[in-house]
Amino acid sequence: MTISIRKAATGGLATLGAVVLLAGCASAPEEETGGEAAETVDYLPCIVSDSGGFDDKSFNQLSYEGVEEAAGELGADFIDVESNAETDYEPNLENLVAQGCDTIVSVGFALSAPTVDIATANPDLEFVLVDDAADNDFDGNKDADNVKPLLYDTAQAAFLAGYLAAGYSEAGKVGTFGGMEFPTVTIFMDGFKQGVDYYNDEKGADVEVVGWDGSTGSFTGGFEANQDAKNVAQNIIDQGVDVLLPVGGPIYQSAIAAIDDSGEEIALIGVDADFYETDPTTQPYVLTSILKGMKVSTYEAVLAAGMDEWDPETYIGTLENEGVGIAPFHDFEDAVSDELKQEIEDLKAGIIDGSIEVTSYLS
Repeated sequence: MTISIRKAATGGLATLGAVVLLAGCASAPEEETGGEAAETVDYLPCIVSDSGGFDDKSFNQLSYEGVEEAAGELGADFIDVESNAETDYEPNLENLVAQGCDTIVSVGFALSAPTVDIATANPDLEFVLVDDAADNDFDGNKDADNVKPLLYDTAQAAFLAGYLAAGYSEAGKVGTFGGMEFPTVTIFMDGFKQGVDYYNDEKGADVEVVGWDGSTGSFTGGFEANQDAKNVAQNIIDQGVDVLLPVGGPIYQSAIAAIDDSGEEIALIGVDADFYETDPTTQPYVLTSILKGMKVSTYEAVLAAGMDEWDPETYIGTLENEGVGIAPFHDFEDAVSDELKQEIEDLKAGIIDGSIEVTSYLS
């Protein structure tokens, strides 16, 4: 467990932050002369990671950046605590409550149960749960009214990535695997397979998806970049795929190691963040990334809470509200035909207007 108290950032966001704060319920921070940092407000946001850590180049990092940016606009300090194992989750949350946090952001499906428990015991605090519905009973209702779930229908964006992968593939085989069989992991794999299947139906093709059949597939058992993850990736590569989608934070690093060992030209599809931007070492491999607007949605939730405009209503990111999407093709721009690019744009429009159905546990 690693706990850090961060000072609010100042600078480029100061003007906008002052305007927002003056328009809201909280008072604007008083700036000191001589260019020193603004006085902090009486509000303390906090964030706890899952075992992937804040340097995962993925959803923990994006959520952290959202809290950091919101704290900067509010002129507030914030506390971050990094989990090293599942056993850290509840003690970390209890620690943040004890430190006087006003809003606590929990990152990841794995923190759902302890977050709901701690939120229920502390009804006067505000909680933001990234990537889970706070529905431990799976009855469609939140289990704690003071938890705001941030959800993302990534099946929609993964559908586009699956269609792209099928159209790009020369081997006629594409692969995917996940960290653990959580709904927030399999939603990517479901959408990806639906996109490949749609391509096959439209083109009369027979592109195969290795690693996920819609109900069972390949998982590493965790979200760490380790030998287990590399072995799973290698097994899929050995079946002849030329596009690979690893779903689960740092496990993509093990996938790249397996690609290097294979000596084959295999394109990688990232998840959550644009890997090309967040991890430049991936640039020779990344065809695209399936994006989740976690930074923006976390930022907006924390900023609203800091301005006394807390809204516990569930947020769901979609292609229509730009909460999900796919990244540019970057170094693969010339490898994707203009025809395929246009088809993907048309598919996106069809998903948004409802003429193309993508199913997921959120739809």
